[in-house]
Parts: sequence; structure tokens; C-alpha cells
Amino acid sequence: MKAIRTRKYGNPSVLELTEIDKPTPKNNEFLVKIHSAAITSAQCSMRQGKPYFGRIFLGFTKPKISIPGTDFAGVVEAVGNDVTKFKVGDAIIAATDLGGGSYAEYIAISENDVIIHKPKNMNFDEAVSIIEGSTTALSFLRDSGKIKPGMKVLIIGASGSVGTAAVQLAKYFKTEVTGVCSQSNIQMVEELGADKVINYTKDDFTKLPEKYDIIFDTVGKSSFTECKNVLTENGVYLSTVLSLKILMQMMWSSFAGKKKAVFSATGLRKPDEKILDLIIIKEMIEEGNLKSIIDKKYKIEQIVEAHEYIETGHKRGNLVLQLAAY
Repeated sequence: MKAIRTRKYGNPSVLELTEIDKPTPKNNEFLVKIHSAAITSAQCSMRQGKPYFGRIFLGFTKPKISIPGTDFAGVVEAVGNDVTKFKVGDAIIAATDLGGGSYAEYIAISENDVIIHKPKNMNFDEAVSIIEGSTTALSFLRDSGKIKPGMKVLIIGASGSVGTAAVQLAKYFKTEVTGVCSQSNIQMVEELGADKVINYTKDDFTKLPEKYDIIFDTVGKSSFTECKNVLTENGVYLSTVLSLKILMQMMWSSFAGKKKAVFSATGLRKPDEKILDLIIIKEMIEEGNLKSIIDKKYKIEQIVEAHEYIETGHKRGNLVLQLAAY
């Protein structure tokens, strides 16, 4: 089968297209023919081995997992003797997180990993595009931000993978949503439900009079210090990007004042927690309350080009790696 492998950290050129044997599932595993896989900013960071303290999980000198990729959608092709939750022919979506393996035509996965049946009203490309962004946004807004109806929420990077999901989820929770993005993405963010949109190339939201209960930076372009003055008295600043700066801001804000800075390693939560969130997301999708935004689709031979595109910083919504015709 075709697969992408990495033998060292580095720029997109370290992603190598190879031919390897199709995996054989163990008794508690099943084999999935992958139709679509997500290509994400987080995977670019993992490819680079950054931030460096992340190598505690990824491997100190080279990647522990040779086949990258975390989120995928596909069809169960074979099952081990002990598998009871899924059967041959099931259409599924799954996240392997630090386990990797989705940049390939097939993967063997345990039935106890983060996996659920695919939403009925989405194709594989659409379904895989909703996994990381929506589960990350849901955990940050609900658990870290304690989001409630009537709150004012500002979403930085509203046109990205996490941002497009966050706009829709914040509206679902009946809040007033302001998105921050470039001019070219304003219409899309408005169509997702944002009440207001700020063009960051023209206006600096930190110098405007509006204050927010939650500021959710989905792209790591701001800081708690910069945003503090436009938070309400008990406001929360959320960041998805782990850095020494956000860790220091979290420590400082936990002791001083009511306004808080929060980072959460949503990818390291227990599988059961992630599964429950995926089920919530699936129900929202099937009820018509959440949709995925796809920017571009790539074939496996174009994976280097896809990672290069992410690193331009101009991605809107999600990128999809198409691994099977359907």
C-alpha cells in the first residue's frame, strides 16, 4: 500500500512517499481502508518536532511514529476475532492523535481507540474535516471557557479549521460571536453565523471599545497580555498553541486578578472523553447545526505541497488528503 513516512524532523521535504505492506489487524483490532485523512497545522508542528518540549511525546531525536497523520475517515475492511463494536462495511471516523498512521491507504486500529460511525449526511471528505477542529473548539469553549448563553465571544483565526468550528459552536451555545480574520474570509465567517467580523489587517480589536467574556485564539497570534484590557471582569483568554509564554501567563493569571489565561492539551484527553465529544459533534451535524469547511483536497503524491500550503498561513477551513476514490 502507499504511505507517507518520516525518518527525521524537518521541513515538508522529509515526508516521503513509500510502498509498504498492508497491516494485519490483531484480535482486538480492525482494518480500515482510509478514504480521507485530515492535513492539519498540528501535524506540521509534529513534523517539525516543535515546540521542542513536545518531543517528550513525539521522540527526542526523530519521530517515534514513522507514518504521520491523526484523523481519518474510511470503511472497515476486516475485523479481528475479538472485535464487537464494528463490522465489515461500517463507515467510520477516527482520531489516532499521537499514534499517527493516517497518511496511508490502510490502518489497523483498536476498537477502543477514538472512533465512531461516520455522520450519515456527510461524505468522507466532509466528515474527516470536522474531527480536530470541532472537538478542539468544543473542549475549549465548553470546558475551559465555561461558555454560557448571552456571553460575548471573540474568535481569533475565525476562518481556520478550529476557528470555523468555534464560530458555529459559539452560535449554537447562543452567544454573541465576533470573528477576526482577513478581508477575503469575512463573508464566509459571516455565513457561519458570526454576528460581527473584524478585519485584522485594518482594525486592532484590542484598541476597540468592545469587551468579551471569552477571547479564543485558535492560531496563537496574540497573548493574554495584549488581550487583557478587552476581557470582561471575569473574562477568559484561551489559546490552542502551546508555548512558554502561555504557560507563564497561565501561572501568573491564576494568582493575580479574576481574568484568566488558559491552554488545554485537548489531544491528550482520555479516549472515552474524546469519543463522547465526537458523538455530540456527530449529532449536531446530523441535526444540521454544524458543517465542515474544506479549502483544498490533495492526493497522497501531493503531501509535501499540502504542508507547504499550510505553512503559508493562508489556509481557510480544512485540507483533505484523498486516499480512495468513492
